[in-house]
Amino acid sequence: MRRLTFVAIVVVVALALLSAVSGYIGNAIGPGVLHPANLNPERVDEAEQAFNRTGATKTDLTVRANDGVELRGWKVVPASPNGDWVLLFHGVSDNRTGDLGHAEFLLRHGYSVVMMDSRAHGKSGDMATYGWKERYDTVAITDALYTTEKVRHLYAHGVSMGAAIALQSAAVEPRLAAVSAEDPFANLREVTYDYAGLDVSPFLGKTLFRPASIFAMRAVALTGGFNPDEVSPEKAVALRPFPVLLICGTNDHRIPCRHAEAIYNAAMGPKELWIVQGAGHASALGQAPAEYENRVVSFFEKYPGTP
Repeated sequence: MRRLTFVAIVVVVALALLSAVSGYIGNAIGPGVLHPANLNPERVDEAEQAFNRTGATKTDLTVRANDGVELRGWKVVPASPNGDWVLLFHGVSDNRTGDLGHAEFLLRHGYSVVMMDSRAHGKSGDMATYGWKERYDTVAITDALYTTEKVRHLYAHGVSMGAAIALQSAAVEPRLAAVSAEDPFANLREVTYDYAGLDVSPFLGKTLFRPASIFAMRAVALTGGFNPDEVSPEKAVALRPFPVLLICGTNDHRIPCRHAEAIYNAAMGPKELWIVQGAGHASALGQAPAEYENRVVSFFEKYPGTP
């Protein structure tokens, strides 16, 4: 009996220590969430090669957001434009060139594209808020695009963080006719459980490492000045009935398909869900390139919106 009591005490103490350590880690990484490391260099040579293959022309685009932050990127127009434009949104710790594969197949189909560095990424400034501020950056970018170009229809496509930003943007920007989104998170707090679960299981993030998530989100709120619980593509798709194509991979352990499924269930407009067998995080295009291209292009053609 004493042995069982001793073991129980050890387990309780160990869990308490683990909780304390997790909380300390959460406080430490919280501000880092707002200023992610730029892990990928700008792929200038690869971009030029992709644009040359499609006969596209690239011009620099600088947009000043409503709060004065400078956002930088490119406008890319194919040799035979169809008049439609697609805003491309890259993932976390990446930059505008993270969407080169998507840009290339869109350019081949006559779509012009806008490729911007998101906040705190590439050559754009300030801090990353995962859609809280970025959705209004999209409004500013759209204003700049409509001022300089004749836009027939406007669409958005994003991957991972970019997918979440694209969905939240469409809730506040009615000129976006439709959004295709690969591996978006349903809401910022829920995805922290997946990251805290170390790509093993969100159960770890919701139990043993839950304090890390709680303290990280608290630090984000204090430092960033916004409520992370309001960063929610799941809520965004219920605010405006815009068409959505949601894409996720069965082998994605970073942002599992349950996020896309939750967004799909909440969406009020026309919606499609494509679950790609064998695809890991942000790798559906590489897993099934022909079908990916066909699904995205067909989806945009299906929902032209209002010119």
